[in-house]
Amino acid sequence: MAKPKIGVYVCHCGSNIAGTVDVPQVVEFAKGLDAVAVAREYKFMCSDPGQSMIKDDIKNLKLNRVVVASCSPLLHEPTFRHAVQEAGLNPYLFEMANIREHCSWTTEDHGEATAKAKALVSAAVKRVYHHQPLETREVPVNANTLIVGGGIAGIQAALEIADAGHKVYLVEKDPSIGGHMIQFDKTFPTLDCSACILTPKMTAAGSHPNIELMTYSEVEEISGFIGNFKAKIRKKARFVDESKCNGCGVCMEKCPWKADSEFDLGLSQRKAIYTPFPQAVPNIPVIDKESCVYFLKGKCRACEKFCEREAIDFEQQDKIVEVEVGNIIVTTGYDPFDPTPIVKYGYGRLPNVYTGLEFERICNSVGPTSGKIVLKDGSEPKSIAIIHCVGSRDENYHKYCSRVCCMYALKYSHLIKEKTKADVYQMYIDMRCFGKGYEEFYKRLSDEGVTFIRGKPAEVIDRAMSEEEKGKLIVVGEDTLLGTIVRVPVDMVILCIALEARADAKNVAQLFGISQGADGFFIERHPKLDPVATMTEGVFIAGCCQGPKDIPDTVAQASAAATRVLALISKGKVELEAAVAVIDEEKCSGCRICNLLCPYNAIDFIEEDEVSRINEALCKGCGTCVAACPSAAITHKHFTTEEIMAEIEGVLV
Repeated sequence: MAKPKIGVYVCHCGSNIAGTVDVPQVVEFAKGLDAVAVAREYKFMCSDPGQSMIKDDIKNLKLNRVVVASCSPLLHEPTFRHAVQEAGLNPYLFEMANIREHCSWTTEDHGEATAKAKALVSAAVKRVYHHQPLETREVPVNANTLIVGGGIAGIQAALEIADAGHKVYLVEKDPSIGGHMIQFDKTFPTLDCSACILTPKMTAAGSHPNIELMTYSEVEEISGFIGNFKAKIRKKARFVDESKCNGCGVCMEKCPWKADSEFDLGLSQRKAIYTPFPQAVPNIPVIDKESCVYFLKGKCRACEKFCEREAIDFEQQDKIVEVEVGNIIVTTGYDPFDPTPIVKYGYGRLPNVYTGLEFERICNSVGPTSGKIVLKDGSEPKSIAIIHCVGSRDENYHKYCSRVCCMYALKYSHLIKEKTKADVYQMYIDMRCFGKGYEEFYKRLSDEGVTFIRGKPAEVIDRAMSEEEKGKLIVVGEDTLLGTIVRVPVDMVILCIALEARADAKNVAQLFGISQGADGFFIERHPKLDPVATMTEGVFIAGCCQGPKDIPDTVAQASAAATRVLALISKGKVELEAAVAVIDEEKCSGCRICNLLCPYNAIDFIEEDEVSRINEALCKGCGTCVAACPSAAITHKHFTTEEIMAEIEGVLV
């Protein structure tokens, strides 16, 4: 290749860089570096005029290397790579120096900032001198999509992709799709019936010709790479033949055995053979082995005797189904926080203390009390306290705000006022009504006679200090607006619990190659510019598995994830990163250290040759294997020892 001829371009980034760094001085410094043919400055290098400047110089000055000193490569490296490629230069003959996040934003000292900017530019120039052109590869994209999680996010994404004419495998571990949303009574701020707006979507997903519904199933293994994934899915035995069952319900009616209902959070019971709720999709029952007397003692089989279609099959076994897909969307949702450890609120210890989700079931017309708000003794409450931020905004549990709690607390106030004559007390830290129509809903509830007490309660007790408090739950806390301690005697307490990452989130993250934050939720590629993609190409996230959010935001994110998938399907092929690791098999000793350390499972051990081999489609170029290899058999394209050492030499000038 011809001797390096380098162009250096320093960005002002408005005043983000130029406000601290002396850009003209950096440009003059760059002109004196070895092999630099031209050095220029511009207000915004990422703009069209800035990119045109680079393209013109490549063509007119015959540049064969380019360095841009500006902001984070995460934001604009693809922009500049594309620009140099359009000018006829290999995109890997480009290098970027971050003089914003690594320099101008780290100090207010102009002299130090300018000196560091010079060092970073010098390092980039030294490094790009040794760059070699790399060739990217393209692989076809399988048009099928796997969606894991059948709540509103999974259903929305599945319908978007299926309506575009592509096959979707929708996997849900429960017997029916619907997620938490189907447990709700009404939705804020419009007070729509939750089941009324979700059931049509559930039915559409269950009957769509392009959606293969796989309920009571779990993904056990994922292999492959973007465009070409293989998934092994375990379809758990229902002990009911889906092809024969017509959902008549006789088996459930005749079953004499009961267990606590998971759908009603233990507030009611269901049969040992059951569907979780009346609108279940598919409307096929499942036998719970843990409560079925036949599986426990070998007796009964009443369901089998009364089933006219002979759909009961006690010999049914789990099945492993293998599917091939091009993309994966993870929509596994959230778990409601268990407030039992917060003993001061008396949950599980004092009667008539409920979580928000339990209250949803109590309010629901098909819930354990047929929609009547009653105490455990069957009487109607005369006063109810709603405590906000239970498990949220709490250093001992979850520091984050769960976003939906204030609004569903307001919704409960309306439902209580609608169904009872009870006084309602809202105990809150701050009211966070951030969405469209939410502040207006807050104002509406204020006008309905709800009492708002600003301050987080200290405890809920049943120790009466007056005749008025006898037989009551007493909520004790501070009213921070009045600056006084208050004791509020009530008949019922509702705890607005946090939304937290699912208990199995770590296993799901490992299975799909997704990162988790400190709070357990899955991490997106970029919180602002790429909120649905993950660091594993072809794997997307949507809904509350990414963080707490309400239904409109969940639906929007699910549609966004579906759009990303459809874009890849429409393109038909995907370009793979060329900056990956490669193994010199003649040097490989077969020690398998790299196999154990690779976070992307991109390295296979070839038994017959006793060497390791890298799947370039799976490799993300993290360099872990390169650093760990004791035989120095692994090198990293675009991050060779020569390039790294030159960069270190450059930064030390």
